[in-house]
Amino acid sequence: MSDTSQSARAAGRAKMDEVYGFSVDPDTIEGPYVDVTVDHLFGAIWTREALDIRDRRMLTIGVLAALGQAPLLEIQFRSALERGELTEEQVREIVLHLAHYIGWPLSTGVNAAAEKIIAQRAKQAAAAADAASGNTADTKES
Repeated sequence: MSDTSQSARAAGRAKMDEVYGFSVDPDTIEGPYVDVTVDHLFGAIWTREALDIRDRRMLTIGVLAALGQAPLLEIQFRSALERGELTEEQVREIVLHLAHYIGWPLSTGVNAAAEKIIAQRAKQAAAAADAASGNTADTKES
């Protein structure tokens, strides 16, 4: 791999980790698909300066919604909430806004993905609060 390719790979993995909180190593996965995803999509496109991560994420959410890709929307919603790019209220507003453009059948899956992630985060926050206060399911009185 050339120095330029290694640089694109490093930039792509760093940007992917920034955007999603994880990255993949294309050297461990067969075929060119992940190479192009990391090196080009994240190393060359997501790193461009004209749009920030939040802008790119909102565009991606819109496209995934239009395609009915609820599992991929879960990744986007989770990352946006974890990174502080969107609030729960904004996620719900995006769902409502998109429903008028993509239609109710597709927006049902978008809403389900958003509410699933919001509920998971609430459950995690409650568990963390319980742990911090010394309350656990084993020590709570009935």
